[in-house]
Amino acid sequence: MPGVERAHSKGQRRVPWLAVLPLVVFLALAGLFFVRLFAGDASRIPSALIGHEVPAFSLDPVQGLPGKPGFSDADLRQGHVSLVNIFASWCVPCHDEHEILMRLAKDAGLAAQGVEIYGIAYKDKPENTISFLQEGGDPYSKIGSDRSGRTGIDFGVYGVPETFIVKGDGTIAYKVIGPMTPETMVSTVLPEIDKAAK
Repeated sequence: MPGVERAHSKGQRRVPWLAVLPLVVFLALAGLFFVRLFAGDASRIPSALIGHEVPAFSLDPVQGLPGKPGFSDADLRQGHVSLVNIFASWCVPCHDEHEILMRLAKDAGLAAQGVEIYGIAYKDKPENTISFLQEGGDPYSKIGSDRSGRTGIDFGVYGVPETFIVKGDGTIAYKVIGPMTPETMVSTVLPEIDKAAK
């Protein structure tokens, strides 16, 4: 019957596509997060800076830390491999990693190669950085204070800790995202230092 058909069509309402858009966006983001969750080791995310020179920077020393100068990109072009460790006292994984840095700093083989470890105190208060080093020891040849986080941004830092292995000419050879562990020190960091030295 025409009257019934007309009433039925009036009862159907079209859902505007704008009302569905938030659901579509949510599902797409959920799918992306799910894929990233099972994508493997986050420390293997490639850095856009690998194979390129370190960014230009000049960092003041940590205020109140005696005998420990700041440093600049020029220090990373002195003909020896350098490790640049970006850390902060407020970063829990940095505390976990610190023992590894101390072991690397005391490694006689690395010292014979001239390997130096530089620290960048990322968005940290000087007094907190000092307490952090007094508690766990100081593995760094020099430490720069990056209170604004600008140098970290220039290095493409995702979060702390991150460590860059830099060749003697200032070229970034490798990037470790997240804390170094005894396993990654042996399986990745030391071999990458050896490669960077060649």
